[in-house]
Amino acid sequence: MNNNGLNLDRINELYRKSKECGLTPEEKKEQKELREIYIQSVRRNLRGQLENVSIVEKDGSITSLSKKGSDNIDK
Repeated sequence: MNNNGLNLDRINELYRKSKECGLTPEEKKEQKELREIYIQSVRRNLRGQLENVSIVEKDGSITSLSKKGSDNIDK
């Protein structure tokens, strides 16, 4: 299993524990850090997929989606 899978397992484990009996401050910090790492990974993967998408405009020209949305890509 890759690191993201392990992170997701740990995120889920911490979530279940938070609902059952609560988390220590250290566990809350770990949960927050793991969630940030996971979100960054999802964004990076989505960005990679979108870079391979092209749009055919009404005039027949082809525009890369990454160029069309480059202003919003890091938000």
